[in-house]
Amino acid sequence: MPKHLLIVESPAKARTINKYLGKDFQVLASYGHVRDLVPKEGAVDPDDGFRMRYELIDKNEKHVDAIAKAAKAADSIWLATDPDREGEAISWHIAEILRERGLLDGKQLRRVVFTEITPRAIREAMDQPRDIAGELVDAQQARRALDYLVGFNLSPVLWRKIKAGLSAGRVQSPALRMIVEREEEIEAFKPREYWTIEAACAHPSQPFNARLVKLDGQKVEQFTITDAATAEAARERIAAAAQGSLHVTDVASKERKRRPSPPFTTSTLQQEAARKLGFTTRRTMQVAQKLYEGVAIGEEGTVGLITYMRTDSVNLSQDALGEIRDVIARDYGTASVPDKPNVYQTKSKNAQEAHEAVRPTSALRTPAQVARFLSEDERRLYELVWKRTIASQMIPATLNTVTVDLAAGAEHAFRASGTTVVVPGFLAVYEEGKDSKGKEDEDEGRKLPAMKLGDRIALEKVQTDQHFTQPPPRYTEASLVKALEEYGIGRPSTYASIIQTLLGKQYAVLDGRAFKPTDVGRAVSKFLSNHFTRYVDYDFTARLEDELDAVSRGEEEWVPLMEKFWGPFKEQVDEKKATLDKTDAGSVRVLGEDPASGRQVSARIGRFGPLVQIGTVEDEEKPRFASLRPGQSIYSITLEEALELFRLPRVLGESNGMEVSVGIGRFGPFARRGDTYASLKAGDDPYKIDLERAVALIEEKEEIARNRVIKEFPGSDIQVLNGRFGPYLSDGRLNGKIPKDRDPASLTLEEATRLLEETGKPARRGFGAKKAAAKKAATRKAPAKKAAAKASTAKKAAKKATAKKAARPLSGDVEPARPLVTAARFEPGKKRVVKKTDAAPF
Repeated sequence: MPKHLLIVESPAKARTINKYLGKDFQVLASYGHVRDLVPKEGAVDPDDGFRMRYELIDKNEKHVDAIAKAAKAADSIWLATDPDREGEAISWHIAEILRERGLLDGKQLRRVVFTEITPRAIREAMDQPRDIAGELVDAQQARRALDYLVGFNLSPVLWRKIKAGLSAGRVQSPALRMIVEREEEIEAFKPREYWTIEAACAHPSQPFNARLVKLDGQKVEQFTITDAATAEAARERIAAAAQGSLHVTDVASKERKRRPSPPFTTSTLQQEAARKLGFTTRRTMQVAQKLYEGVAIGEEGTVGLITYMRTDSVNLSQDALGEIRDVIARDYGTASVPDKPNVYQTKSKNAQEAHEAVRPTSALRTPAQVARFLSEDERRLYELVWKRTIASQMIPATLNTVTVDLAAGAEHAFRASGTTVVVPGFLAVYEEGKDSKGKEDEDEGRKLPAMKLGDRIALEKVQTDQHFTQPPPRYTEASLVKALEEYGIGRPSTYASIIQTLLGKQYAVLDGRAFKPTDVGRAVSKFLSNHFTRYVDYDFTARLEDELDAVSRGEEEWVPLMEKFWGPFKEQVDEKKATLDKTDAGSVRVLGEDPASGRQVSARIGRFGPLVQIGTVEDEEKPRFASLRPGQSIYSITLEEALELFRLPRVLGESNGMEVSVGIGRFGPFARRGDTYASLKAGDDPYKIDLERAVALIEEKEEIARNRVIKEFPGSDIQVLNGRFGPYLSDGRLNGKIPKDRDPASLTLEEATRLLEETGKPARRGFGAKKAAAKKAATRKAPAKKAAAKASTAKKAAKKATAKKAARPLSGDVEPARPLVTAARFEPGKKRVVKKTDAAPF
């Protein structure tokens, strides 16, 4: 029997480490967090020192029981969860659960961290155990409590003022504000016209273009030429002055050095994987997790390929530096190795969390060597990490920029530039991706022909080009992560979950690879910015993050931090609740008056999303509503566009003595004739479709319906029908299969009845009917014992579902929690006190 129990977070890591530690150790996985806050009010009690009530997470309860069982038999317990705040908190939760169950008495409890999953790293970590870092746990608890309190107190305000089911998050809301403000910048942007003039030069060895830099003796700026007439007149003056050639008046050559980028942190890995690989932040972290936890590499066995991927550090260990320099010398020559290792400055002040940068666990494992053992995503990400790490320790690239000035007469001049690589240095391995290219980048790699002062270069033509200034681009995942990091909002390990929340709540959508806020997202952001300005302020959010970091370093106590935040926040929430009905929602936009009725026309967020409305609740006549069309927004729709939406349903005319109309229903646009409804197809516009097309769709639907019934049996509900996947039987309650070798039209009633009894499954006639039919069929077929077990399970599930339905949603920055186990009190400078409680709320 194993003498020692070691607990990690993931089963993949458990399997890898188990091979390294031998038979004296049993390695089990917690499967992430084991406890979370109770999903109801009172889970964090500000009046009792911010005491926090926890519960076991349902899906991990069986894993906790397995850990407890193993702990009972073990001589010592080693906590080896991930080396960050979340991992530290998981270790603390596991320790508290085991302590409550009396399983730590007389046993050693040790905390170890693995920043890479390799035999050497694990041996070193096991030789240096420590206690659970209380400061990191405090920081995680404070963050969790803040997110909970913000979510539980702000979300109900959004429900009442905008729409049910919305949520506000401490970090999510400033991130949404960024996306919304960028969209407003784009909408407010007024493009400006400008023109450029270039000379197409016909040098004997190589043609090239040069841009105009001087016109009529004056320096050319971006808006020197702003219309076609001015541009054409300038072109004619230049061509006349040049008389078929340009005169070289200056040739300048300048060398410069470009240093490599530092090795990856969490944030830069997410940004670069988005730019170069097209990965989402979530996909990047999932793939990186697999590479960290271990991959089977042939005879070498399972080994972690990269170091821990949640880090703010750009440091590399001395061992890693030595190996990297050896690989550079071997593969790229000793001249590519700098005299001393390149040193980069880390931004993180959290020494306890500043591990190494994200790097290969061994630089000797080249991407080519391990490629056949990896999935395509794993191979691409590993190659990115390996190349960036190797490049970070190479010599700078030496670039030579040549600039040539060419005169057209005495008053006009052009300039051409080219940049060539003299010594590639790190560029032989890797170059950082860019969101956009500047002038210098455009010239890079462009080589000009040899020219000297006094040369005359043949002028082929002078050409003009029209341009318009462009609005700022929408945020991509890469640029949003970069902006969040620059502002100090959130932490890199949380960016993936922040982005998923914004998309999952439909506060923003991805238009290509860029974020576009939805109307609901804009309404939420506007409301919070108007009424809770401080809590979506970028600087305030960043300062709060800094204070949480200070808690993690032991420089600040967490309860005073919570008190400083909670007092003003609660006061403002209470004030807004009291004056809620008197405030502007930020989601209602008055467009004007309906010419037909004289009633107000407005655009707003309704219960089911954005809509336009004629009239108000104060009018004697009830308001009329119409949903927006795809691509329309309540923030940009015009009065004319809004009124157009009320043209539905449209009567198109008559067919077969019945009225034909089009409208939009629950399942989209449709055409109707009598009792027949036919969905419009892609490309059919309900506002433009004509009678002929609508009738064609209706008759196509009726033809399908006529051919649906293959055979009926007088006096019976059973029918033989044509379905999407072929013929089948149905009596309205059950659907049954027909053998492939049987002609459906030749079935008798007796055969159909038998087949329906043998193969029948509940017909999909709606959730309630399906559930009832399934329950009836199960009761008829299953033994009594099995039915009783199912009923018990269903009752338990229903109870949990009811509890979840009653609970309010948490902050959008975190996942919701589950059933109660303990409440914990944290007091500055004192040992944590954990007490057992019942399920009653505080």
